[in-house]
Amino acid sequence: MIHHDVIVVGGGLAGLRAAIEAKRAGLDVAVLSQVHPGRSHSGAAQGGINAALGNHPEGRDDSWEKHAFDTTKGGDFLGDQDAIVQMTKDAIEVIYEMDHWGCPFSRYEDGRITQRPFGGAGFPRCCYGADKTGHYLLHTLVEQAYKHQVKLYVEQYVCKLIVHEGICQGVVAYDMIRGGFEAFSGGAVIIATGGAGRIYANSTNALINTGGGMAMAYHAGVPLKDMEFIQFHPTGLYSTNILMTEAARGEGGYLVNGLGERYMEKYAPKFMELAPRDIVARAGQTEINEGRGINGQPYVYLDLRHLGAEKILERLPGIRDLAIHFEGVDPIEEPIPVVPSQHYTMGGIDTNVDGATIMPGLYAAGECACVSVHGANRLGGNSLLETIVFGRRAGADVFRYLESRPDKRPPNARAAFAAVQAMEDKVEALARAEATENAYALRTEMALVTKEHFGVFRDEAGMKAGLDKLLSIKERSAKVGLRYTGNVFNLDLIRTLDLEGMIDVALCMAMGALNRTESRGAHYRTDYTKRDDANWLKHTLAYYRPGEAGPRLDYKPVTLGYFEPEERKY
Repeated sequence: MIHHDVIVVGGGLAGLRAAIEAKRAGLDVAVLSQVHPGRSHSGAAQGGINAALGNHPEGRDDSWEKHAFDTTKGGDFLGDQDAIVQMTKDAIEVIYEMDHWGCPFSRYEDGRITQRPFGGAGFPRCCYGADKTGHYLLHTLVEQAYKHQVKLYVEQYVCKLIVHEGICQGVVAYDMIRGGFEAFSGGAVIIATGGAGRIYANSTNALINTGGGMAMAYHAGVPLKDMEFIQFHPTGLYSTNILMTEAARGEGGYLVNGLGERYMEKYAPKFMELAPRDIVARAGQTEINEGRGINGQPYVYLDLRHLGAEKILERLPGIRDLAIHFEGVDPIEEPIPVVPSQHYTMGGIDTNVDGATIMPGLYAAGECACVSVHGANRLGGNSLLETIVFGRRAGADVFRYLESRPDKRPPNARAAFAAVQAMEDKVEALARAEATENAYALRTEMALVTKEHFGVFRDEAGMKAGLDKLLSIKERSAKVGLRYTGNVFNLDLIRTLDLEGMIDVALCMAMGALNRTESRGAHYRTDYTKRDDANWLKHTLAYYRPGEAGPRLDYKPVTLGYFEPEERKY
């Protein structure tokens, strides 16, 4: 058994920032990650990170209060306003901290960090490094992790929490390099494993974004919050769903239908292409559904040609490369075929403003968590901000938690060994199973069901049919087995173990969506087209029920106090 004061699961922005903060407080910290942290999905974020710096000529009057209001309104008033205010207050300090640590932000001639307009924002407040902002931020934190001598365990697949007498005391991980399961004990665990995009067939997310961290907490008894709110980005590449950053529209790109119209004029005449993502995604899908796609095909165009080669090469070089290599289109010469694509999980592990869950010793931060700053729809530029703000806060609070514990006994070794034994028994059973179902086929089927039945537009009949299919897939998943029983780099083992959690996370999303009889943010129902604050200004909580097909749903109120809910117009 390996012991550290703090175990961080996930090596992206939230996990690294949490680890660095805890390490700076004097704790012994370890990060466990499926991939080297420099390859984490945080690096795929392109467009920028929000903060009310007021550097843009049109943003001189910006403030954290205005950033907080835009975030609250963008989330259709489902976000917890205390958390939103905390994030927007912390944002300015976070940007300057990353700047001082060496993040290569793009700059104005006088040296100040540049800012660009982003969807749903009243001012240009999105700080950026060309269109590779997430990559730059991630590598800055990787450097800091090495500088502070944070222990990194790479190619570790974390699959189970160690819980003793209701307290989280570590994790069990499969060591991909050496083979076998190992217990990592700790006084606290911070889950920072990213979103659950791969439960959808049309996702912009990396292959490792399976929702595994969410499922691990859920199976241990911690609720998942607001899982029905799934963001669809308006501009994924048509063929692959690879992200075409919102920065392309922030720099002046147009969305065009098959009639050559800038169709956003019909849907958000004031904000046009820079309306919030849920509105722009629904607009694009409506154009496609009503036959106004390009040449009648199921995509529209993102047109950047009028920006000119110089601007594209300076500010959008990354998406040009992606468009050329994955769609065969050079945006300097041709418009880019795009389609709404699953992009972000607004819901996640229920936490407070410091990342703490209802389970002592267990924290979560980043996309896997739901402190609820995004509400029903995340604004572009707020996800990178959330990872660093709440990663930092979680790292700081872990120190306070460990210092204040009345019980200073070390983690229970018997509980750790039992958790490892449980995983070994599970794998042995999978290896012996006479499988009648194919885990990969079930995963593909599940992802197509969510895409078809829980997409940009939803209705009761479609969601009921989708839920029935998901429940059938869950029942059939009990009949899968391992194809490969080798010990080292057994990706078949990882993919097979992933399946149970992915299905359970999908069921939380599906049942929450079916129950919520209103339209709010990214959850848009054609049979209940209005927001219903009287009945649904509340968070959904999904609790695991061992042996049952789906979760138990409960609800709790949204934290207000700063901005009164109002009609959302753009």
